[in-house]
Amino acid sequence: MSVDQPVGGSVPPNTAHAISVSLPTWEANVGYEEGDAKVINAMTTGYPRFFVHKSIQCLANEVIVRFGRQGDAAMLFPSPKTAACCRDFLLSKIPEDEKTGVRIVRLVMPPQITPAELNGITSELCAVLYPQKYGGISKQVWQHSGSGISSRRGEFCLKALNGGYLVEESQAQGQGQAKGAKADSVIHKGPKRYQKVELHGSTKLAEPTSTGEGEFSQFIEERFGRNLDMCLANNAKLAVKRRIAGTLSATEADSHNPENARIPGLNEEHVMLYPTGMNSIFNVHQLLLKARGPMKSICFGFPYIDTLKILEKWGPGVLFYGLCSTEEIDDLEKRLEAGERYLALFTEFPGNPLLRSPDLERIYALSRKYEFAVVVDESLGNFINVNVLPFADVVVSSLTKIFSGDSNVMGGSAVFNPHGQFYTLLKEVLAQEYEDDYWAEDAVFLERNSRDFVGRVERINRSAETLTSLLEASPLVKDVYYPKNSPTKAFYDRCRNQGGGYGGLFSATFHTPEAAATFFDNLAVLKGPSLGTNFTLSCPYTILAHYQELDWAKSLNVPSDLVRISVGLEDVDDMKKRITHALEAVEKKLGKSS
Repeated sequence: MSVDQPVGGSVPPNTAHAISVSLPTWEANVGYEEGDAKVINAMTTGYPRFFVHKSIQCLANEVIVRFGRQGDAAMLFPSPKTAACCRDFLLSKIPEDEKTGVRIVRLVMPPQITPAELNGITSELCAVLYPQKYGGISKQVWQHSGSGISSRRGEFCLKALNGGYLVEESQAQGQGQAKGAKADSVIHKGPKRYQKVELHGSTKLAEPTSTGEGEFSQFIEERFGRNLDMCLANNAKLAVKRRIAGTLSATEADSHNPENARIPGLNEEHVMLYPTGMNSIFNVHQLLLKARGPMKSICFGFPYIDTLKILEKWGPGVLFYGLCSTEEIDDLEKRLEAGERYLALFTEFPGNPLLRSPDLERIYALSRKYEFAVVVDESLGNFINVNVLPFADVVVSSLTKIFSGDSNVMGGSAVFNPHGQFYTLLKEVLAQEYEDDYWAEDAVFLERNSRDFVGRVERINRSAETLTSLLEASPLVKDVYYPKNSPTKAFYDRCRNQGGGYGGLFSATFHTPEAAATFFDNLAVLKGPSLGTNFTLSCPYTILAHYQELDWAKSLNVPSDLVRISVGLEDVDDMKKRITHALEAVEKKLGKSS
């Protein structure tokens, strides 16, 4: 795989539904954060929660053409519930006299399409329409909640809408009442014209809608071939759930081995799938609020920023401990002893980007004594390396990362501990609130990608240990952050599985910002957001994730010139040469400047 990807190109290259985007130089990353037109205009794709995929943009344009007003923008969601979340957030932020401009358009399959034609594959679409000037507010929902439609669902819905297989709900109801009416005489095809529409702050020219007829079964055949039906998708979801629960062998996707379960009694019924990892966190927080009532949460350790934003914006507030230290647990214990009570503690194991591990055993003991839930994001540790479920009520994970590896599909999961103190209550709320919004085609890709998950993790573990040792030995490197050499290693080891490693993610700092930029620019790997890919991927993490709050990050010991590296499946000797080359470039740069 070529690593010479231009600014804004997909990562991996030539991948229609790529999860990452190429930002190959330090300057390009800064330019992206500062809104440099040269960088922004070159973006062909991006991380899906930050960049609305082109297929979704086209679909939103078409929805506005058909159902919108002048000056409207649209955000697209898979269900009325997810759309209502966006609508309600918008209504809470905009002036009273403009609230009538915020509404939901629900598109469904017309009743003339028979179950046989559907082949089980169907998707409604819920569009939140709102005045375009409030795009920054709606984008917060898209980014933080992770509940927007996926790019594959967007492609499906665009073709279905243009083919007449998605119609407004009120129209579908009217069609159902019109006995004997022919489908092609009542299916709305939309206006046959070009029209300027507003989408997320940009003016685009919408393509004319399709005038073609055709059976839905033919549409499915053309879209997917014969490779997708709902039975296949459901089987894929079941296999993924079993893989996560630990009841599958490493090689047989349809066999059970309960002795491999992460805790006694765990099975696929305790695993819920979500469209993204962040959506699993968002939904678990909402479930806890519904189950236990409005209470503040705790965010422990330097978090991925969207986790903190979820707790701040969709609840009564959050107590934030950003250092992942023993002293902070001491402070929490004093608060609890004094009578303060909390909904839940959210933490990562280990944290990103310093790879520090919280003392889960002590935290869990406090949670049992003072009745708060513990929610652990294990995306970086991953459940081949660590088993944090004995110390958590819920374990969430971004399946987009190492579980998939191919960087071409999003996904998330939540595992509910059947022995947790709130399990019975959460199970009751789940039965009422959970909806499966994970798109069928995405599930099929995720299942296929994850079949060799175990072997990939083991190989990446070994490579990462070798590469971190190489960097630690260099006097050019100031610090290497990795669970194996962290001051919190003992807490990590307490949860480490027998034979488990320390993961494939590490960060490094250098003695000057110039040295960090030189190393990054000369490191011959793909560069962009995300992690856990089958190929090595690097980014200047603090610049990319916290550019508007660098002083805040620094106050929590996260340097602005940190380089994060996610190790892939490349030959480790080849990767050693690439890192050595980048270090030599730093040495040469320092020699010239001295």
